[in-house]
Amino acid sequence: MTLNIPNKLNLNIIIILLFISRTSQSLHPKPPPIPILPIPKSRQISWQIAEMALFLHFGTNTFTNTEWGTGHVDPSIFNPSSLNATQWVKVAKDSGFKRVILTAKHHDGFCLWPSQYTDYSVKSSPWKSGSGDVVAELAKAARNAGLELGLYLSPWDRHESCYGETLEYNEYYMGQMTELLTRYGEIKYIFLDGAKGDGEKDMKYFFDDWFSLIHQLQPGAAIFSDAGPDTRWVGDEAGVAGTTCWSLFNCSAVKIGGDNDLRYSREGDPFGHDWVPAECDVSIRPGWFWHTSEKPKSALTLLDLYYKSVGRNCLLLLNVPPNSSGLISDEDIQVLKEFSELRDSIFSHNIAKSALLSASSTRGGPNNSQFGPQNVIEEGLYTYWAPDQGQSDWELYLDFRQVITFNVLELQEPIQMGQRIIEFHLDILDENGKWQQVVSGTTVGYRRLLVFPTVKSHLLRLVIDKSRVCPLISHLGIYMDSYSVSRHVSDTHTKSKFINSLVFRRTAYNRSQSASI
Repeated sequence: MTLNIPNKLNLNIIIILLFISRTSQSLHPKPPPIPILPIPKSRQISWQIAEMALFLHFGTNTFTNTEWGTGHVDPSIFNPSSLNATQWVKVAKDSGFKRVILTAKHHDGFCLWPSQYTDYSVKSSPWKSGSGDVVAELAKAARNAGLELGLYLSPWDRHESCYGETLEYNEYYMGQMTELLTRYGEIKYIFLDGAKGDGEKDMKYFFDDWFSLIHQLQPGAAIFSDAGPDTRWVGDEAGVAGTTCWSLFNCSAVKIGGDNDLRYSREGDPFGHDWVPAECDVSIRPGWFWHTSEKPKSALTLLDLYYKSVGRNCLLLLNVPPNSSGLISDEDIQVLKEFSELRDSIFSHNIAKSALLSASSTRGGPNNSQFGPQNVIEEGLYTYWAPDQGQSDWELYLDFRQVITFNVLELQEPIQMGQRIIEFHLDILDENGKWQQVVSGTTVGYRRLLVFPTVKSHLLRLVIDKSRVCPLISHLGIYMDSYSVSRHVSDTHTKSKFINSLVFRRTAYNRSQSASI
């Protein structure tokens, strides 16, 4: 027997069933995707969010017009007449830096704090009649201003007599490190290298012991070296990362202070087992210590370095050395002020916020705002767009309803979920209604900035071409840079050796498997 239900009743039943289905979805939201390993530790996320840090090379070299001191200069030469750590911190904060890092001891062995292990320090200088402590003054100024403090303690010590005696010197070094990590409050960063004298190749540094001590005394401190454990050297002192730059890395493939593969350091490793993002260190002047004959780089040069460091998933560690008076020079301050104004002018207005956003798919369905495309214009790592599982097209659309002019693309991944994106590109709809590629790139990570010749359109399409697993986007920005594009080399990528040979030899990397992640 067949029941003839009126069409109106049929329609009402369908509406009720759809309502129940959508209500059920809202009562049982889709859980987040599973993170893909490796993922960062909290101290690494804190380091990455800082984006920039100010390095302060200061010591006896400042007064001898040298870069590497001999370790035998009379401590009386250290006598800054106007040292003001509050000024250093103010310059850093006003310029947008969130961290300051001091050379507490450089290769010459002169200590900027009164170490009980040596007299070769500020206590033997005429500055403040031997009662001064540069580290203490900077720590207080940084704390008062809300900036984070980092320290560099050179492993190489050209003054200390026990240097060269492996066990004795490692004990000495760890004693000094303990002083620095227990006297001055919270330390967020330790900068290390593997520098040695030419005749000291047999000298061994107990890095694993040092790392354990640092993390025991200052659990929130990120440690930098050629091989991490928390951040790595990018492989040059020019402040420039590779256009492909993975936070993924294998620490075992690199030796601290060794003859390493600099390309590996610059690009990272898409199959790396460790999370060790790269840091780009560079000085505002030709030298690392202040020299009266040297002049700072221009603000436009610093902006270019910003694109090629912060804009390539790295932190920019910019050295700004105090002068022999103990102050940051006015000409350096002026350049930093202009650099800050340039960044504010470009990045204070995200054109993408005026667009209507849509996506090829959304995890949990098109009405699931938890993972919807509108999340990409929010600030922060913890909201993001996630495409639906099992989809092979990963696209975001921005409809501006009127023509916009732009030349900068910004992307961010929620790095707490792992670094995922391998290749992507941006299209615009041209006057003939056809998609035209504007720029392409490889890795994204915490932040990716691409600069390209100025274009105009009302409709944009971001396409994720390859991803380790289902891609996630936490932020998307569209900007206009009217200052540097004419002199900036586009980041349109040339595939690296890793991308050329990229074979998804792990099941988890297979796009066909991403449906289950």
